[in-house]
Amino acid sequence: MIATATITPTSDFIAREDAWGAHSYHPLDLVIAEAKGAWVTDLEGHRYLDCLSAYSAVNQGHCHPRLLRVMIEQAARVTLTSRAFRNDQLGGFCEELAHYCGMEMVLPMNTGAEAVETAIKAARRWGYRTKGIADGEAQIIAFEHNFHGRTTTLVGFSSEPAYRAQFGPFAPGFVLVPFGDIEAVRRAMTGNTCAVLFEPIQCEAGVLMPPAGFVRELAALCAERNVLLMADEIQTGLGRTGARFACDHESVTPDVYILGKALSGGFYPVSAVVSRREVLGVFDPGSHGSTFGGNPLGCAVAREALRIVHDEQLVARSAREGTWLLAQLRTLEHPAIKAVRGRGLMCAIELHVPARPYCEALQQRGVLCKETHGTVIRLSPPLVVSREDLAWAMEQLRAVFAA
Repeated sequence: MIATATITPTSDFIAREDAWGAHSYHPLDLVIAEAKGAWVTDLEGHRYLDCLSAYSAVNQGHCHPRLLRVMIEQAARVTLTSRAFRNDQLGGFCEELAHYCGMEMVLPMNTGAEAVETAIKAARRWGYRTKGIADGEAQIIAFEHNFHGRTTTLVGFSSEPAYRAQFGPFAPGFVLVPFGDIEAVRRAMTGNTCAVLFEPIQCEAGVLMPPAGFVRELAALCAERNVLLMADEIQTGLGRTGARFACDHESVTPDVYILGKALSGGFYPVSAVVSRREVLGVFDPGSHGSTFGGNPLGCAVAREALRIVHDEQLVARSAREGTWLLAQLRTLEHPAIKAVRGRGLMCAIELHVPARPYCEALQQRGVLCKETHGTVIRLSPPLVVSREDLAWAMEQLRAVFAA
């Protein structure tokens, strides 16, 4: 008799996804069916501690009951009006987010990539209207190893070949310099430079940290040269690094915040560009838009997501638990470990060898994390994670790295 493979709910779902879905991701082979707080459950009933947090989108934890309640209540009233009409959630959202950021104006979008694209448009128009750059000549400085999204414009100034291969031609107007090199930024600046776009921590590149003082020096240089400093805090904002924003660690307020992910606690795609009136005031009716951007459902959820960050003291929790976790990670000893780094609950273990087998071994022990750039394990659990859960995760990490 020829043995046949056992078909399980998980294997059936994976087979259907692989057959019908485009293969733009390489996920771990489990199928999540439920989630609550810092834990998720697969179709077979196995529980896992989520140490990825949907790339920092669920800082508030999975299926937060307050977000669920607000979403249901708002969905029963009105979900979408488009910006052709006003809705009763948009004004409050803009006011509350502007206050949270210490800014004057908000332009809401949906995805992080849309927010970055919006910031680029704002910076260029500001450069032409305010700085006096000749039309079509504006340049933006970005950094090697950046990750700002997947649109053709954004991958066009990526230094990662896999993100760019056979997607060109790409838009001009971007200059890449080494991350953390203030002198390289200084040399790259010209009279046509309208902005510097940066991530305070390069999360997708492997949680790469800039040298101490770099963000502060960058802010000072941009102010000196009349260049906008645009901080992509999509993954690092709203408490992830143990501060309100990662820029806060060097007491820097950028000219532009670019936000997303945890802005809606994982319930709905909400992003935003937040800045001074001088910058976002360059948009006039018809110059930019989005059917879903600023919709009442997204705004209601985002307003509650911001309140949860405040009410549950998630910034302080991230600082406290992240400090403990990073100290524990640094006690791991294994020849495969090259470095441990991080800030708040954004941590990483860089290896000398491929990280995928270690992620799969951790999955077998109930800890979900994902490799990035081949050799880095990123560890970023929801900010609601308990010390007890983190201690348990460390036991699993020690077991995997003892093998």
